[in-house]
Amino acid sequence: MPILGQNQYGKAENRVVRVTRDGATHHIKDLNVSVSLSGDMDEVHLSGSNANVLPTDTTKNTVYAFAKEHGIDSAEQFGIHLARHFVTSQEPIEKARIRIEEYSWARIEAAGEGEHSFARQGQETRLTQITYDGSSWEVISGLKDLVVMNTTDSEFWGYVKDKYTTLPEAYDRILATQVSARWRFNWSDDAQEMPDWEESYEQTRKHLLSAFAETYSLSLQQTLFQMGARIVEHRDEIDEVRFALPNKHHFLVDLKPFGLKNDNEVYFAADRPYGLIEGTILRDGAEARIPADLPNL
Repeated sequence: MPILGQNQYGKAENRVVRVTRDGATHHIKDLNVSVSLSGDMDEVHLSGSNANVLPTDTTKNTVYAFAKEHGIDSAEQFGIHLARHFVTSQEPIEKARIRIEEYSWARIEAAGEGEHSFARQGQETRLTQITYDGSSWEVISGLKDLVVMNTTDSEFWGYVKDKYTTLPEAYDRILATQVSARWRFNWSDDAQEMPDWEESYEQTRKHLLSAFAETYSLSLQQTLFQMGARIVEHRDEIDEVRFALPNKHHFLVDLKPFGLKNDNEVYFAADRPYGLIEGTILRDGAEARIPADLPNL
């Protein structure tokens, strides 16, 4: 006899832009919000009864209404407002998961009065996932599509070789990757002091980049560990960091047929296939709870 397993529902990718007008100076928060709800939903699957179902259209409307009523101080705070609302206002809903992407805009400095012109920044997308079950919180934030490169201070040699190995050892190479990272906060209870979400993101990003730039790398795995270790060592509010780092290979072009010497100057940037390096760094004593594939979403 078939048995219903885990299930959830909600409205995905609600695009909301909140403009805050501080006189002639405006501020933008640009989010992509996905709501997922679970709980006492057996009957809607087994008999088609919608008695316990909050329409997904209602969850969409709630996102926009909350943007007005509560504003958007940070992606994390906005997600916390939404998750708390769905769990506490609807008895059948036992757990809410809110996933948010945040897109950055840079102010355009122009002549004239007012500061209301912006250009979309083409760097990383900020991310957060908030899960609430009525008693405890889990907040996992992060970023994706942050492309970084070191043009030296990277080597790769001493690896296993078999009859299929053709890769030459490298003692001075380009190291580049497109960072996808998630970090889990140890804030889980309303009785705890809440982190400063904006400050935490900026500082975590700074430490991630500093570790990438300052590590003399013998492997991308080594760089991954140093990036996560730097975050855990400097950010007390974070217990766990997970990375997915595709190795954006740069191969030296053979210029000998043209009578030219390539002294680590001209490279072919290969987009695929690529090595994919993944790993988790934990604070000593912390439990690994970030799903292994979350950075790949």
